[in-house]
Amino acid sequence: MSKVMLAPALIAQTATILVACGSSEAEAQAVAANLVMANLSGHDSHGVGMLPRYVDAVLEGGLKPNAHVAVQLDLGTMLTLDGQRGYGQVIGEEAMHMAIDRARRHGSCIMTLANSHHLGRIGHWAEMAVEQGLVSLHFVNVKSNPIVAPWGGADGRFGTNPCCIGVPLKGREPFILDFATSRVAQGKMRVAHNEGHSVSPGLLIDEHGKPTTNPGVVVVPQSSGLFGALLTFGEHKGYGMAVACELLGGALSGGGTWHHAAGTQRAVLNSMLSILIDPARLGTQASFETEALAFVDWLRQGPIATGYDAVQIAGDPERRARAERLKTGITIDDGTWGEIERAARRAGVPGA
Repeated sequence: MSKVMLAPALIAQTATILVACGSSEAEAQAVAANLVMANLSGHDSHGVGMLPRYVDAVLEGGLKPNAHVAVQLDLGTMLTLDGQRGYGQVIGEEAMHMAIDRARRHGSCIMTLANSHHLGRIGHWAEMAVEQGLVSLHFVNVKSNPIVAPWGGADGRFGTNPCCIGVPLKGREPFILDFATSRVAQGKMRVAHNEGHSVSPGLLIDEHGKPTTNPGVVVVPQSSGLFGALLTFGEHKGYGMAVACELLGGALSGGGTWHHAAGTQRAVLNSMLSILIDPARLGTQASFETEALAFVDWLRQGPIATGYDAVQIAGDPERRARAERLKTGITIDDGTWGEIERAARRAGVPGA
């Protein structure tokens, strides 16, 4: 039977485990709030279900509690940062505050962030930028286990490598496009595996490179000791975007790319290239605001296809999920909750 919790209670329980792992109270609250916001937004793949992996990563030494961003270069319009394997929920916020400040001062900022632990839902960082009236673009690579197959390949060679674009819309909710370059996020396969569900055809290949609907092939080692792999979205086009995220997020940032066999480490390292632009300083703000709204209105005014309630833009599903889950609570399946309870015991939470 699933467990349903309201956001404040879930944040409190999550923070307790993080403190037991060595985080300060402030860091624990920040990480917990970010994870729960992912759940509220409908992205359970990036929510509190990540907590067991975080605990393992701390215990193995791959995730460093209470670490902060280290500045390698600051030219105002360009920032080179290192996350020092700290919690991405903290590192990402520190990095974005710096980039936002410089974009507001100079009109734009190109920021690279290397060696952060899992940055979570990348849309959160775009939301920070659009709140300040900035356009933001984010390209991220994932150094964990290679879990996505290249186009034409039969095993995992890289991570889910997300891309995100945020665009403010005057007087409206913003456009927040946030997607893994795999057909689905690996975390969604973890959730499906924990719930005992099969998934739609066309998402996965097994450890032999054959199509499968078993999400467990990318969650736990199979009988051969090997993992299967996710496929990229959009065939060769999504594959091209995944490679771009690896080259821009990983290579350009100095965080490195993935080019070796899978290991057993639990840490998830992200590196990110972010580009922030202030339309007001670009000199196009008036036309930008008018044309952006005109286009969104044009989309929404069109006829609605059978089986759909409305024409949406990126960001609408997350906002709708938040409104609903803030009222009704967040549902966590028994498998995931059991993993969280075991993680609490590993962390040494009293009474867990």
